[in-house]
Amino acid sequence: MKCAWNAFLSILPPRLRLEVDSLGRETLQELHLRLNRQVELVLGGNSCLLETIAREEDIRFVVNTASRYSPWAASSAAHGYVTAPGGHRIGICGDCVVQAGLVTGIRQASSLCLRVARSFEGIGQYAPHCGSVLILGPPGAGKTTLLRDMIRLRSQKEGICVVDERGELFPAGDIFEAGPRTDVLTGCSKAQGVLMALRSMGPKCIAVDEITAAEDCQALISAGGCGVELLATAHAANCQDLKRRPVYRPLVQSGLFERVIILGRDKSWHEERMELCT
Repeated sequence: MKCAWNAFLSILPPRLRLEVDSLGRETLQELHLRLNRQVELVLGGNSCLLETIAREEDIRFVVNTASRYSPWAASSAAHGYVTAPGGHRIGICGDCVVQAGLVTGIRQASSLCLRVARSFEGIGQYAPHCGSVLILGPPGAGKTTLLRDMIRLRSQKEGICVVDERGELFPAGDIFEAGPRTDVLTGCSKAQGVLMALRSMGPKCIAVDEITAAEDCQALISAGGCGVELLATAHAANCQDLKRRPVYRPLVQSGLFERVIILGRDKSWHEERMELCT
């Protein structure tokens, strides 16, 4: 297992670091800060509450330290998250700023969910190592972690380009092993990155995490139509759930993904053929 643990500790308020380090170095999955309520740790799937009460300055410290006031982080905060150094993700709830009907930022954060990024090399060894594969599962099921290892393993034999929009799959600093034939494009949208990779890098495979928009699907369809294999993840409980969602319908109907890996909240998974979705 690999984890930029010290980077995670560095974004925590100093008064929390020692206790979180002693309790969660090996098993912490999420840390929740809710204004004027007890700090919550999720350790190996089990929740526990600390005696410490989260204060406004604690929440402000995490957001400012994680974002480093960067324009990219400010933009991503409009979508409800900030990616911190080490690939750790901070989800944000609070008072939104809305302009022309669109959320453009969060004026005052009241709750944070800090999700620890970890790499478990070897968990992808039983997953398909060729063809296009879509990973489905609810939040926190381990989609990103499995995708990361599948990329590493596939890179042993062929070129793969990763469109890592938020820098979560392979954050700067070579924290996680990406593989010898992996190229990483970060800082741009998935839709733009897929087309850039297709035109410039000549990959055998393109990988993206969390398909969420129609333009993401269209970019993947374009790449698949050019003979490129695809690895991707999406939020869905199963194939039928995927089919019901209008945003994914063109992707399902395209037939690009031959196989689907479905993850459960208990980290178990099974494989299905994509035709079961149609």
